[in-house]
Amino acid sequence: MAEGTDDGGNGNRDTSSSDEAALSARLGSLDHRLSQIRGSRQAKTDQPGSGSGDGSARASAMARGFQLSSELIAGVIVGALIGWGFDHLLSTSPWGLIVFVLVGFVAGVVNLVRSAGVVPGRSGR
Repeated sequence: MAEGTDDGGNGNRDTSSSDEAALSARLGSLDHRLSQIRGSRQAKTDQPGSGSGDGSARASAMARGFQLSSELIAGVIVGALIGWGFDHLLSTSPWGLIVFVLVGFVAGVVNLVRSAGVVPGRSGR
């Protein structure tokens, strides 16, 4: 029943349109500031644009990860095989396997660190 009053209708339309215009201006300003912040962050990190990505860099990183993980796994497997062989030949049931799995793990970690380039090269020798 209050909908039939015509006096408040025009006043609400004027204020609502000015509110919408102010809100639209604020939204545009916010969008502009956000795009500036995103641009500065992208420039700082030197990352490619969103969505596209550099496929060759990602593939190279995956290949490097597979190489490093295979070096660690290979060290453990070789140590386990040598330990099993010693146990089989010398009848020292679990001890050769335990010792050589640990030695293989240490050798795998050393190869992993060396291959990853974490340890700087020795100089002066």
